[in-house]
Amino acid sequence: MTEEKNQGFVSFSISDLGIASIEFWHPMSNALPGIILQKLASSINELGQDKKVKVIVLKSQGEKAFCAGASFDELIAIKDLEEGKKFFSGFANVINACRKCPKFIIGRIQGRAVGGGVGLAATVDYCFAMKNAEVKLSELAVGIGPFVVGPAVARKIGLSAMSELAINATEWRSAEWAKEKGLYTEIFNETEEMDAAILTLSEKLANSNPQAMSNLKKIFWEGTENWDNLLIERAEISGKLVLSDFTISAINQFKKK
Repeated sequence: MTEEKNQGFVSFSISDLGIASIEFWHPMSNALPGIILQKLASSINELGQDKKVKVIVLKSQGEKAFCAGASFDELIAIKDLEEGKKFFSGFANVINACRKCPKFIIGRIQGRAVGGGVGLAATVDYCFAMKNAEVKLSELAVGIGPFVVGPAVARKIGLSAMSELAINATEWRSAEWAKEKGLYTEIFNETEEMDAAILTLSEKLANSNPQAMSNLKKIFWEGTENWDNLLIERAEISGKLVLSDFTISAINQFKKK
């Protein structure tokens, strides 16, 4: 499945071994407009129910940025609470799709991750990254806050580290920092090394007991059963904030940089 190039795209493929790869791309540093979020969630849901699929690899195209987070163009175009809630619910839907997917999801973080990109890295079950894959939760700097991705990030790295990212919203944290906190499992100097490690783990999982992996995943995500409602409530908080004069001004200033 593919979107038009100028709007970005989401596509997926399934190997003979049952390794599914989901790839997304957007011309603005792999930002996440509504259509990309919708396709990501639906792709994860579809592959999660496909009996041929044993494990999923989530990745983006390009080298410099894994994901730049929310689309500023869409943020600035939001005119009412319903639109705002709908947009931020897109992030909630992707996180919940990953959470409820019965297959393990491996993340491939080849570049910087911002905002929603950090949320994706925190939501996959096992995360590989490049040494240049710095992270930043920049939402507060544009007048919002990491309300939707916050639960996923805090679950993975703890409330203290998530708070550090959320409060000091303009500072990048290194890939080494992210590995130390538990966001990344392994970091690599060369893309080839990372892809080889991803393939090795994917093949091992493709030959593992599907029911055992599904049961393990349920255990890993225990305590998040209320996220269907929680993340939509958080989306409404962001949806309200994005309408404020403060946030509109902050986003416009950010876009000029």
